[in-house]
Amino acid sequence: MRLVNVGFGNTVNADRIVAVVSPEAAPVKRIVQTAKDSGAAIDATCGRKTRSVIVCDSGHVVLSALQPDTLSGKITEGDIHE
Repeated sequence: MRLVNVGFGNTVNADRIVAVVSPEAAPVKRIVQTAKDSGAAIDATCGRKTRSVIVCDSGHVVLSALQPDTLSGKITEGDIHE
C-alpha cells in the first residue's frame, strides 16, 4: 500500500485514487454534496478551505486543503510512504 500525504498528517492510499480535481466546478460540487449526504465524504482540511477533491475508486471523496497541482506532484514525484 502506497500512502500519499493530503495535508496535516492525513494520508490516502495512492493506489485507490481515481482523480484529483478542483472543487470549483458545478459537477464536482454535486459529487461532494452527494458524498456528504451518503456519508462517503472524508474532510481532511482541518477547518481550512477545500482546495482539492480526491475521488477514490471505493466511492469515497476526500477533501483536502492542498492545491490539486501539489497533490498530483506528490503522487507522481514519489512523495509516497509505503
